[in-house]
Amino acid sequence: MEDTELGAHTVASHGVKVARFHLHDWIMLVLLGALELVFYVVDPFDRFVGKDMMADLKYPPKSTTVPFWAVPIFAVLFPCLVFVAIYFRRRDVYDLHHAILGILYSVLVSGMVTDAVKDAVGRPRPDFFWRCFPDGKEVYDSVTTRAICHGRKGMIKDGHKSFPSGHASWSFAGLGFFSWYLAGKIQAFDRRGHIAKLCLVFLPPLVACMVSISLVNDYLHHWGDVFAGGLLGIVAGSCCYLQFYPPPHHIHGWGTHAYLQVSTETRNGGRTWRTRGNTSESEVGLGTHNGSCEDEGGDASTADACFTRDMDAASMRDMLPEERV
Repeated sequence: MEDTELGAHTVASHGVKVARFHLHDWIMLVLLGALELVFYVVDPFDRFVGKDMMADLKYPPKSTTVPFWAVPIFAVLFPCLVFVAIYFRRRDVYDLHHAILGILYSVLVSGMVTDAVKDAVGRPRPDFFWRCFPDGKEVYDSVTTRAICHGRKGMIKDGHKSFPSGHASWSFAGLGFFSWYLAGKIQAFDRRGHIAKLCLVFLPPLVACMVSISLVNDYLHHWGDVFAGGLLGIVAGSCCYLQFYPPPHHIHGWGTHAYLQVSTETRNGGRTWRTRGNTSESEVGLGTHNGSCEDEGGDASTADACFTRDMDAASMRDMLPEERV
């Protein structure tokens, strides 16, 4: 869609309609948040930690380089501020709503799965020895050699939540979604050779990588923990982004599915694609085409133009669902 169409769908004109249409999505988001809190407070599996295992869990305790409260700030709040700034420029309520909803779903889905797996696995952190024996005095069961911890209960509980990393999961979920978003907005894959755009696209994942590395350096996680957490996050962020937006390499990758549909219907009297048998009929301003390009004849340039038109039409048909959002 052309930039001249932007500004017709603002918060004032379409905000209530969009929010009502996605009311069930917001309700589910709240439920996911509540479920995430439940998994967070539940005691993890009390995994067996024997005397021989403690040799690998004696890394010295360190302060956290990136505190967990900082993760929502750079992985959620900062991207949302960018979404708002872009809204004031383009005046597209669909983009603002779907970007905020999408990134919130990314971090909550990823966080919920992460905490659920943490509770189920109960893997000890690299510094578990000092959480279990803060005074350095080791006590083990005489038969099983199981560690009998006498440290603070909260520290021991958190010490069994190493796998996967919540920092990495949240960081890659939020910043992964943000990277997809930037790639679409600046049209990084428009095949014009502006490779400098990729520097901006790769910046959010780089930040997420540095956060993940800091967790290994702080002896809070094993490398496998941050790898699994990052994988969970990037998958959640990617799936949530593609739910609302076309892939960044698409010709209309800068806009949401909803905005493109509504804009097309507005320009063409609310008419949409429909398919009858082997005939693909378009009523969205792309023309009506029956049969194949071969039926039209003509020279090579005519055939190329026909092929391009058919490909654009098929692409638009795949993008625009029948239901208006």
